[in-house]
Amino acid sequence: MPRFDVTTIGEGNLRLSAPVGEMLAQAKSLNLAIAGAEGNVAGALSQLGWKSAWLSKLPKTALSKRVLNEYHLAGIDTSSIVYTEDQRLATLFVDYALPPRSTNVIFDRKNSAFSTMTIEDVDWNYLLDTNLIHLTGITAALSDSLREVLTLSVQKAKQAGVKISIDINYREKLWTAQEANQFFMPLVQDADLLFCSQADAEKVFGCSGTHKDKLLGLSKLSNSKNIVMSQGQEGVLAWRENTVLSNEAATVEILDRIGAGDALAAGVIHGYLQDNFVKGLRYGCLMAALAMSQFGEMVMVDKDELERLLTSDLRDIVR
Repeated sequence: MPRFDVTTIGEGNLRLSAPVGEMLAQAKSLNLAIAGAEGNVAGALSQLGWKSAWLSKLPKTALSKRVLNEYHLAGIDTSSIVYTEDQRLATLFVDYALPPRSTNVIFDRKNSAFSTMTIEDVDWNYLLDTNLIHLTGITAALSDSLREVLTLSVQKAKQAGVKISIDINYREKLWTAQEANQFFMPLVQDADLLFCSQADAEKVFGCSGTHKDKLLGLSKLSNSKNIVMSQGQEGVLAWRENTVLSNEAATVEILDRIGAGDALAAGVIHGYLQDNFVKGLRYGCLMAALAMSQFGEMVMVDKDELERLLTSDLRDIVR
């Protein structure tokens, strides 16, 4: 029996944001949090009762300890982290805004410790001792060596019979759509579970038409039997073994949109690991709403609360 239910490879970032209502250009103080798509997924799943592990490369600094403290609190195993003495931790800055402005994320990730990770750094026995491995396009965008790591991860996982989950998670500030397309086209052929927003389906894979047309376009490009395409406030469309499924977005008062896609992925995986992909779509939409209703990227919810909220009467106060 595998040691883990889910493993992943990703970067841990410090996230610095101006207080809501202020802009970075005028802020006198910044709120500090931890960011990382893969860590967000692993942490959410750990709190839902799954054994999860996160593999990364970190500098030996107090800032890295801050990242690890966050992930340990969520219950993520980090025992195969690679440490380095002479590199830096990635940072991102968030300028929150309301319409007509858009929230702006500023990346400071070049030459980070994680971007130098190579296939020799990876403890493959650890990473593949799992039922499912979850990978994202954010990691692939950071360096050539990380693209090699992800490519080999998919190859080795397929050989070992480990389920493969891929989230395209395209970031135009990190690489071009053409680069992302060239990298992902071979990998999505081996994905058991594929996440792609309708915007990324259009930008990265050239899918066009209605949302359903874009989903069907993805199904023709990939061998994946399980595809989840997010549609923002319209919820999700999904492709499950030649059947189109849908689930409405949950009603939410938005405080912080960042992390909603990771929460969606965690919820779907939560259902997928229980052999209930359809219910996973419901979990995913609810988890995305929970992410947007809180500040910070990792959703804090256990499986009992998640089940209650799935059928909740949404009272303002429970007492």
